[in-house]
Amino acid sequence: MKAYLDLVKNVLENGVRKENRTGTDTLSSFAESYKVDLDNGFPLLTTKKVFFRSVILELLWYLRGEDHIRWLRDENDCHIWDAWADEDGHVGPIYPVLWRRFPYLENRNGRTHSSNGTDEEQVWKKKEFDQVQRAIDMLKTNPNSRRIVVSAWHPGLLQEMALPPCHVMYIFNVAGGKLNCHLTQRSGDIALGIPFNLACYSALTMAIARETGFAPGTFAHTIVDAHIYVNHIDGLKEQLKREPKKLPRLKIQEKPLDQLEFNDFELLDYNPHPSIKFEVAV
Repeated sequence: MKAYLDLVKNVLENGVRKENRTGTDTLSSFAESYKVDLDNGFPLLTTKKVFFRSVILELLWYLRGEDHIRWLRDENDCHIWDAWADEDGHVGPIYPVLWRRFPYLENRNGRTHSSNGTDEEQVWKKKEFDQVQRAIDMLKTNPNSRRIVVSAWHPGLLQEMALPPCHVMYIFNVAGGKLNCHLTQRSGDIALGIPFNLACYSALTMAIARETGFAPGTFAHTIVDAHIYVNHIDGLKEQLKREPKKLPRLKIQEKPLDQLEFNDFELLDYNPHPSIKFEVAV
């Protein structure tokens, strides 16, 4: 896919070498962006094999609202989050929790001062908020809104997270009968993470478009710190030598988002180049 290969080429040529918490240096570039038209096919890379099963299982896990990986690891033999989980599988309040059970405090008094102007004691109640369902409801009732936002960043909970969210916010936008999605990512591993993020959020956009009655439109992606780990350079250079192939197609069963299972996603005509091994920097 040209947009991805252009990103790789630009960071290889112009990235600045930086140290980071993992101990493996990166070539880093600030505020890289690209977009893909979902009419052209499902954007699963063809210059290397991307494991579609893991992409969809990760998406379905995000939608479950759990703070552990047991469904991924034990029930589906998917180990992409093992490196960040504790021995019981807990990862803390990251994407699934923040998407589906975003914690907040509600002021039960509904005001900060009493009617006579004197201060009164505030009564707060812990509550949870389903951001994904709200986005779906808004797309059905107020699709022209510019506030259809899902946030995965909660500063008060960072110390409880195994890994602070890298993809921190996505926004839906409807134009010309098509559903578009923009993902903002604070940090992006170009060799390993970005291909997954691109495919995952494109699949999410397509599934929500089907449920809300829109055609899939454009997926746009901004990466604040777009980086290549130095031990990934050779593998990415190999990808640049490969000729991109025609993108596959993705068929999704007509079900509500929360009823979708892995077998409801059918990948068609995927014929990629061989996979390339990249080590995960933890």
